Amino acid sequence: MDIALAGRGRASWRGLIIKYAAFAVLACSIAIASLIAAPGKSGLFGGALGLLMLAIAAADARAFMIPDKLTVAAFLLALTNAANESLGSMPENIVVAALRGLVLALAFFALREIYVRLRHRHGIGLGDVKLAAVAGAWLDWSLIPVAIEIAALAALIFYLASQLVLRRPLCAAAKLPFGLFFAPAIWFCWLLNAMFLEF
Repeated sequence: MDIALAGRGRASWRGLIIKYAAFAVLACSIAIASLIAAPGKSGLFGGALGLLMLAIAAADARAFMIPDKLTVAAFLLALTNAANESLGSMPENIVVAALRGLVLALAFFALREIYVRLRHRHGIGLGDVKLAAVAGAWLDWSLIPVAIEIAALAALIFYLASQLVLRRPLCAAAKLPFGLFFAPAIWFCWLLNAMFLEF
């Protein structure tokens, strides 16, 4: 019995080590990619965004919850990034970024309320609404729908693949942590924009 428990304990530790090592490699890859796409201060901001989005994705995947402190940090980081943009004036850039975030958050909140009225259950969490504000603050209008589409498509593929592997029937009421897909999509679209501007 003791040997079996010890074996399980070692396996558990190995699993944790692999998990944290993979997380560390992913975090380093995000930081490096951000600096390559946008050398300098902009790349540092983008790298910080990527790390925050990684943390949000992990939190939502683990507990179906997006911590407010992470979304607030990402939103404030977006305003700081806007203030450091070379085009336009600092106040104008900050206001534009904040307004984009507000508009997108209100749009998500409206969809949330419409869904509740039609289906009598929640489909979009408040964490997703706050994450939408982050997306709006970071991304231009042209990239916002791209990020949403990438996230929605990734979530759909993940759900279909998982149900197929587990041999479970599809369910219209299934819950998915949308932040797991939306957060990385926000950083990915920032990366695409940075690479496009750079090259």
